[in-house]
Amino acid sequence: MIRIKSAIGMALLLWAAGVCAQERAAVYPLKPVRIIAGSAPGGAVDFIGRLAARKLTEALGQPFVVEQRTGASGSIATEYVARAAPDGYTLASASMATLCVVPHLYARVGYDPVKDFAPLTIVAAGPFIFVVHPSLPVRNLKELIALAKANPGKLAFGTAGAGSVSHLGIEMLKSMAKVDVVHIPYKGVAPAKIALLGGETALMYDPVLTSLPQVQAGKIRALAVGAVKRTPLLPALPTVAESGLPGFEATSWFGLVAPAATPRDVVARLHGALVKTIGEKDVAQRLLSQGMEPVLNTPEQFAAVIRQDLPRWGKVVRAAGIKTE
Repeated sequence: MIRIKSAIGMALLLWAAGVCAQERAAVYPLKPVRIIAGSAPGGAVDFIGRLAARKLTEALGQPFVVEQRTGASGSIATEYVARAAPDGYTLASASMATLCVVPHLYARVGYDPVKDFAPLTIVAAGPFIFVVHPSLPVRNLKELIALAKANPGKLAFGTAGAGSVSHLGIEMLKSMAKVDVVHIPYKGVAPAKIALLGGETALMYDPVLTSLPQVQAGKIRALAVGAVKRTPLLPALPTVAESGLPGFEATSWFGLVAPAATPRDVVARLHGALVKTIGEKDVAQRLLSQGMEPVLNTPEQFAAVIRQDLPRWGKVVRAAGIKTE
């Protein structure tokens, strides 16, 4: 009899917990929610954060407000959210860089990308493309690799800085294709692009959106896109895998995460609202206008991406000997 009563009591407790979770999800949020962004206004992390904030405000009836906490390549903002109360009222606009690259660049960051967050969804991914100065006698990636092998250490590539995706993408190419090209870091994408346009450098791995006008004008030549599929912005451009390097992928993605212990029902409510609103056709078109494509995967799929990309980029960083002061 005692065992039966204990079982009934446990069942009632589980039932009550389920009811409380449902009620909490139904009323959440009860106050404004902050989305912390580690980039300055206008950057991709900020753009995704503001897009998500606007759509979540519309869907859930409370203000979602973006707050900037810049510095240390986004790690300050990311650590802040990792240490925030896990109640659904502090989220992070995070990226592949902050979660999977930065932890390998600094001696210490104050968060564990796998253990300290409850992923919501990857909102969008932004493909990069390999572009060269038109004076370079190559028309595709295979020809570039052949030219680089014939001239080791003579071709230079510019980047937005050490450890940036523009840098890591070419380091991955160097490793996979066994070529030697020289890195010239610049203070941002703009000066690196000016150097390429002026012929100071021969090669660049650049976001498709920022290179598209120069590609269309014939000022630079696009060779391949470093994503798993072709980009609708340049549908005739082959992927790196199609160009002879299967398995190559170096794409930036951007998503939202919450502190690790955030209740599952709150995570589910946020995820559902994001998928429903950002999945709308007009939002997808706006993302495409920014050189991004919607992803909107599940929290479990997002967590799997983090677990996969974290060691993958760590291997690239270590092989290239990249260090950030």
